[in-house]
Amino acid sequence: MAIFDGLSDRLTTITGKMRGKSRITEQDLKQMLREIRLALLEADVNYQVVKELVEDVREKSKGSEVMESLTPGQQIVKIVHDALIEILGREPAKLAVSPSGFTTYMLYGLQGAGKTTTAAKMAWLLKKRGKKPIVTSVDVHRPAAARQLAILADQIKVPCYINPEQDDPVKIAEEAVARARYLMCDTLIVDTAGRMTIDTEMMQELKSIANTVHPTEKLLVVDAMIGQEAVNVATSFDEQIGLDGFIMTKLDGDARGGAALSIRKMTGRPIKLVCVGEKTDNIEDFIPDRIASRILGMGDVMSLVEKASEKLDEKKAAESFERLRNNQFTLEDMLDQFEQMKSMGSIKDVLGMLPGQAMKGVNIDQVDDKSMDRSVAIIRSMTPKERVQPSLLNASRRKRIASGSGTSVQEVNRLMNQFTEAQKMMKQFAGGGRGKNKKGKKKKGRSLGGFGGPGGFPF
Repeated sequence: MAIFDGLSDRLTTITGKMRGKSRITEQDLKQMLREIRLALLEADVNYQVVKELVEDVREKSKGSEVMESLTPGQQIVKIVHDALIEILGREPAKLAVSPSGFTTYMLYGLQGAGKTTTAAKMAWLLKKRGKKPIVTSVDVHRPAAARQLAILADQIKVPCYINPEQDDPVKIAEEAVARARYLMCDTLIVDTAGRMTIDTEMMQELKSIANTVHPTEKLLVVDAMIGQEAVNVATSFDEQIGLDGFIMTKLDGDARGGAALSIRKMTGRPIKLVCVGEKTDNIEDFIPDRIASRILGMGDVMSLVEKASEKLDEKKAAESFERLRNNQFTLEDMLDQFEQMKSMGSIKDVLGMLPGQAMKGVNIDQVDDKSMDRSVAIIRSMTPKERVQPSLLNASRRKRIASGSGTSVQEVNRLMNQFTEAQKMMKQFAGGGRGKNKKGKKKKGRSLGGFGGPGGFPF
């Protein structure tokens, strides 16, 4: 999640200094806590939250199990990790489901927080989990929001109820419930109107709608980009209408992450879902221990495995592996791998889920996501015969491919060099090892290339 990149870099550096120490002095501890405090404050984390976390780490770090441990540095990193989990919420908070069989979620939030797109993303997620959702917009102040929701719902093949002719949001809510029951849907997601600021009129409108649809859960959609102000917004909504949890949006942005680290601790309400991109499927459960691990540079291998199992085609992977074993790896296989990697999202995000040790010496900021798009365009500009027989690619063909893909001949040549290197490596793996050089020593693995994989390959 891009939003935690800055904080992650700082905390990874801080804890990395402690990790290998065989002896921790009072001065070491004092310096580390000072740097953690500064890192969190710079990330726009609420001062009270920072104060409590630092005190918690200080008290636990002074215990005999740390000072007398054979690996005190590792123990302190674990303490910081546990303290972050405590702030974020120790256990994942799942969406509540009504025992009646008909669940209603009301989405609140200020204008621009991303309620409408979040309603569609939430519907997509619930549909994927076997539910039959319907979405509705009761925003009569901004007709474009209702039309936008209808378009998004159509894209994900989920029913949507809007009534542009009706100017009473309570009436639309009543009609939406009736429509949901008529279509035998089991979940209704209500996208409400937002304002630039919180006012009495908006709150009264939201209360009237809630009294009509009887929401199973009231969820506040919070823009992670607004920093500590998110806590004030959340507190105001909670005091006036009561909340059951939050959905954080724009966690793929370049904000400092303070809102996500402050809001749970300051309100006592859990973060249930997070939106990590603009696409409809860029939504996921908020799992505190995984987020804490990523913030400390420990990676998030579980999320990576889950994403891979959802997005990657096992049949295609098995076929590619079989061709690889038989030394039949072609540009068609390379194209398949690129497309499957693209389906998992940004390469930077995927690499960000790997533990810091696995990424040692790699600068993720230098990984160019668009380079994969250019490579896909180059391969697609080849004929089927050229993809299977790259030896056919003479100078004139390469010039044609460059023109057809909107790239340069140099980029075509670079891709072919990467393909040749990848082919050699695949042959070595197929032969059962990395191979040996002339002196009989094992060859060293290659560093990450332009795509983040061996020889510039993406996996």
